[in-house]
Amino acid sequence: MPTVKQVIDIIDQIAPFSLAESWDNSGLQAGDPGWQVSKLLIALDITDKALAEAEKLGCDMLITHHPLMMSPEKQIDFSRMPGTAILTSARSRIALVCAHTNLDKAQDGLNDYLAQKLDIFCTHVFLADVMEDDSAGQVQGLGRIGQIGGSMTLEQLGLRIKEKLGIARVRIIGNPGNMVSTAVLCSGSGGSLTTHFLGSGMDVYITGDLKYHEARDIESHGKSAVDVGHFYSESIAIELLKIRLGQVFDALGYQIVIHTYDQEQDPFLTI
Repeated sequence: MPTVKQVIDIIDQIAPFSLAESWDNSGLQAGDPGWQVSKLLIALDITDKALAEAEKLGCDMLITHHPLMMSPEKQIDFSRMPGTAILTSARSRIALVCAHTNLDKAQDGLNDYLAQKLDIFCTHVFLADVMEDDSAGQVQGLGRIGQIGGSMTLEQLGLRIKEKLGIARVRIIGNPGNMVSTAVLCSGSGGSLTTHFLGSGMDVYITGDLKYHEARDIESHGKSAVDVGHFYSESIAIELLKIRLGQVFDALGYQIVIHTYDQEQDPFLTI
């Protein structure tokens, strides 16, 4: 039976932890690398509900996209997060592991999967990071640049994104009648890359968590954007990890049962 460390090593093959941003906390969050793994649960966030589901299913590992902790904790209080998760990990022997910005940036990672879901043909990495194989032109990094498939209005693109992601609403920035054919996309919070988008020459920016002044900058430059929300741009990480891990487990002959947690909802509710 494979160990927690062996599963982490497989994640490292899929999305090298060396790609993670310096501020990030990808990898083992809590648990023993030597624990054995026969069942695992994949979720977006480490929450009390996801942990309860992992316990109910008898899982040995909970793999998420978002880390349990983003900055050092001065004390671990078992009555609240992240302490409750650490306590559950120790008591129930459930290893907590995350693949965050390394999965965002990896080739065939979350940004490529988001582009695939939206029928956007990727041509370049937005902010190139690591050259894996120069002869093959394989570059990894933040975001992707691509063609949306012909020319359409910003409003039409927004409606297409809603349909492809199965969501009720998106926010658009710019004139709804603006014609767009080229896009930058960045899963998660892409607001910090707005200036890079404005200098890219691309027509539209598809991301989440754009702030007011970032939206004004896009508007004042005559550009367009679609804000799909942080949650909906990254919840697809669950199905991506299930596919990629399942492929490697099968190839290695690992008999690990993969469960997915589909009860998570966007914390921002519309009333």
